Amino acid sequence: MKLQVTETLSAVEPGDWNRLAGSAPFLQHAFLHGLHESGCASADTGWAPQYLLLRNDSGGLAGAMPLYLKSHSYGEYVFDWAWADAYQRHGLDYYPKLLSAVPFTPVTGARLLAPTAEQRSLLVAGALQLARDSGLSSLHVLYPRDEDQALLLEQGLMPRQGRQFHWRNAGYEDFEAFLAALSHDKRKKIRQERRKVAQAGVEFRHARGSAISAADWDFFYRCYERTYYEHGNAPYLSRDFFHRMQHDMPQNWLMFTAERGGQPIASSLVALNDARTAPGTGDVAYGRYWGALERVDCLHFEACYYQPLQWCIQNGFVRFEGGAQGEHKMARALLPVRTRSAHWLAHPAFADAVQQFLAREGHGIERYVGELEQRNPFRADTP
Repeated sequence: MKLQVTETLSAVEPGDWNRLAGSAPFLQHAFLHGLHESGCASADTGWAPQYLLLRNDSGGLAGAMPLYLKSHSYGEYVFDWAWADAYQRHGLDYYPKLLSAVPFTPVTGARLLAPTAEQRSLLVAGALQLARDSGLSSLHVLYPRDEDQALLLEQGLMPRQGRQFHWRNAGYEDFEAFLAALSHDKRKKIRQERRKVAQAGVEFRHARGSAISAADWDFFYRCYERTYYEHGNAPYLSRDFFHRMQHDMPQNWLMFTAERGGQPIASSLVALNDARTAPGTGDVAYGRYWGALERVDCLHFEACYYQPLQWCIQNGFVRFEGGAQGEHKMARALLPVRTRSAHWLAHPAFADAVQQFLAREGHGIERYVGELEQRNPFRADTP
């Protein structure tokens, strides 16, 4: 086995990469390469690809690890700004750092792309050696799956906990059956919110895969871009990136368009974990992007939660992940689930300090989750 670093996925055949990545949409060669080629995740934006590849004796791809040399901490959703500030106050450089993650995408998944634990361990060791040899402050692995986290901790990385909110399909026959499982006040609130949108004259249509037209993609991006700018930020993703998604992996996207008086006013985009599989086989939907040109009370909840949940029920999808953070999601029946990350810091004293911080933070998160569980939106007699 031989480890090598590449700054571009052009050096890797898409089929070889996807064989390791599986069906997860955010790990597909087209998704990651699209981020790089569109300039959204590039050295110019502080995301310099440093992908770690594991080659076998014949040169075939046996494993891979998405890695980036980061000059900031934007677009990660696991916050280490306080650590960077502490370094700066002590006259030390925190950036650049080495990061394993999917840019702008807080979704749990494989970070060590290899079929065996031995090969995945080689990737961890290679990433640590790369960080040391490059004189970097740290290595961070965000949102790894459980089996990856275990190998990371075995090699000395420090664990960190987080929480997101996910919805699970309990085999509901329809949206009304789902509502019937909720407590009276939560059921009443959702119906009121949906009624406000309907009474405002808003109707929805959805399209999936190649049925999403170029005009739909153009309109979606207008909404997405405007919503970012209204919040005082430039969007992370460009129209060129979404153009690549339209053409390179259309099967992984579902779009909802809100219309009033025959005119589109808002749009949300959902990613699908292998939309080519038959419904009911464990498919997952991910609420990712949205935007609106007009303000309508409760429109965000309808476009980003209720329409996707209704679609998931109709199509047998077993889980809907609503993105990062947001306690308000519990009122829409998205329940707290654990997320993980793993961290290595080169400076011994800072590593000790961060380890103590993570222990305190972990206890705080456990108490927080306990409080959340007291606000379960489901009826007491719901299984």
